[in-house]
Amino acid sequence: MQSGASQEAIDRVSAEIVRMGARPHLSRGEFRTVIGAVGEEANIDANHLTTLDGVEKVVPIMKPYKLASREFHDGDTVVEIGGPTVPRVKVGGRHALCIAGPCTVENEKMLWTIARQVREAGATVLRGGAFKPRTSPYSFQGLGEQALKWLRACGDELGMPICTEVMDTRQVEIIERYADCFQIGARNMQNFDLLREIGKTRKPVLLKRGLAATVKDWLLSAEYILAMGNERVILCERGIKTFEDSIRYTLDITSIPVIKEWSHLPIIVDPSHAAGRRNWVPQIARAGIGAGADGVIIEVHYCPSEAQCDGPQALLPDTFAALVGELKSIAAIYNKEFT
Repeated sequence: MQSGASQEAIDRVSAEIVRMGARPHLSRGEFRTVIGAVGEEANIDANHLTTLDGVEKVVPIMKPYKLASREFHDGDTVVEIGGPTVPRVKVGGRHALCIAGPCTVENEKMLWTIARQVREAGATVLRGGAFKPRTSPYSFQGLGEQALKWLRACGDELGMPICTEVMDTRQVEIIERYADCFQIGARNMQNFDLLREIGKTRKPVLLKRGLAATVKDWLLSAEYILAMGNERVILCERGIKTFEDSIRYTLDITSIPVIKEWSHLPIIVDPSHAAGRRNWVPQIARAGIGAGADGVIIEVHYCPSEAQCDGPQALLPDTFAALVGELKSIAAIYNKEFT
């Protein structure tokens, strides 16, 4: 739309898009509004839209991931996590994010201890699994709603938004009641029913890259969420399966500049799942921020040998605190600030 286009003109264009069988998707920038026509391209009469009041130009987006592309939204998207009971934190643009906590919530005392430690070290969002996808059906599967209650109480007390994993459409409603940010794990990146259901909510979504997914696949999964109206998507590079077997997964550092060029969505890295061993986590985290990532999500435990899930990759609190200081220095090179 033209700079300064009236709300009446925006509403008229939106109504015409609906009449053509598509759905209008508004992106309001500082100077102008862009209206995406989400639907079958063949049904869109671009020439007619061009003639409407307030329209500057009609641009066909060639990328299959329309709403996630830079063509649709040129500036960096900034996603806010938090509220109404905790302060909001931002990620994207000049804002960097540090999410930290245990892999899974094992008990209340353990959660409070780790939460205080990561908060003091500089983390602003608390992570913790209430429902855990495990390779073996006999492994610890999480404590469910009880863990969510502990997370909520802990987050409210410490002023930290909560991020936790959702595995199934049946879990969306209960997690939405407690958490500030959904996490979709690598195994569920192409669970399209789950993506649609999460897209109906308006809470931020941390979308991890699948183990064998291309960057295009990943962005198309984000498109499912965006197309349902949830614009608050954060991408997470957590490593992919390659022929290399010296490390758990290969963290694809190259995906960060690629995403930055192809998409407006913020991207963070998960060095814990990529490394699988705590002694490699700091180097991988530094590399991710050095490549331009907008933040990190890191597992921390005060006694990894007692952890019921992924203990070998959890950082000790002192190591995590030192790492946060280093990451802040690297982010400053890109004029980013951990907040």
